[in-house]
Amino acid sequence: MHTSTFTGPVQIAIIDNHTLFRQGMISLLGDFKEINILFDAENGEDMISKLKKSSLPDIVLMDITMPVMDGYAATAWLRENHPTVKVLALSMSDEDKPIINMLKNGAVGYMLKESKIRDVVYAMQTIQKHGYYLNELVSGKLLYTMQNKNTPVDKSKELSSNELTFLKLSCSELTYRQIADEMNLSPHTIDNYRESLFQKFGLKSRTGMVLFAIKNQIITI
Repeated sequence: MHTSTFTGPVQIAIIDNHTLFRQGMISLLGDFKEINILFDAENGEDMISKLKKSSLPDIVLMDITMPVMDGYAATAWLRENHPTVKVLALSMSDEDKPIINMLKNGAVGYMLKESKIRDVVYAMQTIQKHGYYLNELVSGKLLYTMQNKNTPVDKSKELSSNELTFLKLSCSELTYRQIADEMNLSPHTIDNYRESLFQKFGLKSRTGMVLFAIKNQIITI
């Protein structure tokens, strides 16, 4: 694991098929002496060819939707060929499916492209220090279950039938108040179910609950 004794700048690469986005990131990150950009590339295949001529980055900022070789394939390739290189996914999408697929393929963090540049730098420093970056989109438990294929899948056995119903309804468009009405329960009881699930499974948010439900095949996408 990377240790906090590391003092030099984080060596990074930026992989994104939008030239303007890459140039913008290069320009913004140029203000941070903690970061050194080794190269940028327009897709996974371009990244592989540039890696042959470059020293290995510590962290790759990885877009998802790219032609030729997308972020999922490029992340999986890095995990297979250069497991020391950490991937921080940067995407426009906060939907569950891409987050899950990036984590499954080996990403250690996931951020939205609308994030402030200082937060991206903080995320990279956190990855350098701890090996992963957790935020409202990715909890520690989720990261662990995604990247440890031997984790038992059927967590639904640990839920009461009401908790299971609540979890399934939380994956819908309904508000918590509407879920309470649907289940003929008080909003206070619904709050208790939510807190119980958060505690039991290390979840942090409603998005986390949805990811948990998908991962454990309680709902399907």
